[in-house]
Amino acid sequence: MHPRRRQRKNASAMRLVGRQLARFREAAGLTQRGLAAEFNLAEQTVASIEQGRRPLKPDLAARFDDRLDTKGALSVAVDNMPEVDLIPAWAEEYMDLEREAVALSWYDNQVVPGLLQTERYARGVFRSRVPAFSADDIEAQVTNRVGRQEILARTHPPTISFVVWEAILMDRIGGDEVYENQLRHLRACAELPGVSLQVMPFGRTSHAGLDGPFILVETPDHQLVGYTESQRGSQLISDPDEVSILARKYAMLRAQALNPEDTTGLLDRLLGEQ
Repeated sequence: MHPRRRQRKNASAMRLVGRQLARFREAAGLTQRGLAAEFNLAEQTVASIEQGRRPLKPDLAARFDDRLDTKGALSVAVDNMPEVDLIPAWAEEYMDLEREAVALSWYDNQVVPGLLQTERYARGVFRSRVPAFSADDIEAQVTNRVGRQEILARTHPPTISFVVWEAILMDRIGGDEVYENQLRHLRACAELPGVSLQVMPFGRTSHAGLDGPFILVETPDHQLVGYTESQRGSQLISDPDEVSILARKYAMLRAQALNPEDTTGLLDRLLGEQ
């Protein structure tokens, strides 16, 4: 299935489930705020599900079914969403969380974090994909990625910490000119309010991030959620034990990485070598 058609299908299925939830909630005489309070959720979480912007996960669907006396209707709807929809739904839910986040802790060892990518670097990343995207799909992906960066320019932006492996600063994705512009952009982003950028240098004898990249999101109601991506999918992590492991990893990564001042010094040296 064509990627853009799959995304439309996913959004359509999520909207349908969201409308069902809204109808059952209203029939039970509950507001979005009231339902959210009963399940210790943010009101915006319920609103996002009902608007089809956030997928309803199976465990929460079952709990809603019990409370709203739906005879299992929500669980059946979630369980029967087409399988192709379930994979991108995780990424869509992460992006929803990212937009609402009060803080992000981001470790990457493969590419520059998406929130820090220039448009041309992002295009180089998507052009590297195997199997290849079509030209239209590349542009759609680039537009989406760059659009997410608006959170950095808000009047009250989230607090964001980035730790990246030094190898990312050595790869020249997109070519030499794109590489230099990306380094300059990183140097500028390092000065943004609320942004901390640290590089994990080559040559360490210990490294807390050997299992791969991950992100920790602090929600407006101060819950921590983890997010990881792999070759064939992505996963949101809400189990407190698993989130705690990621939080401990990130704390160690920050201790092992160059501090922000030494990181900007490294970027200045790399730019001076161009």
